[in-house]
Amino acid sequence: MIFNSINMVTCYLALGIALISLGLHGLISLHDPIRRLIAVNIMGSGTFLIMVALARREETPDPLLHALVVTGLVVAISATAFALRLITAGTQDEIVSSDKSDT
Repeated sequence: MIFNSINMVTCYLALGIALISLGLHGLISLHDPIRRLIAVNIMGSGTFLIMVALARREETPDPLLHALVVTGLVVAISATAFALRLITAGTQDEIVSSDKSDT
């Protein structure tokens, strides 16, 4: 198998760091608010993956980190929905104000 020299925890940690790096790159380089929100969600997924990998370091997984990840997922979904609503409201305000200035 390809992962004989490294264990799966190290693989998950590396993947989590890669997701955080990818999300950070998107957050810095993208200008569209929805794409930036997706980049923040990718960074959050990397953080959750790292937390799950750290919980699995020992034979018995740490239930506290798993509970924090589940709670974090619920909060991330709620925050994403709220941010999308704010983005769409801001976009609608820009459209209305540009329509008024055209007349």
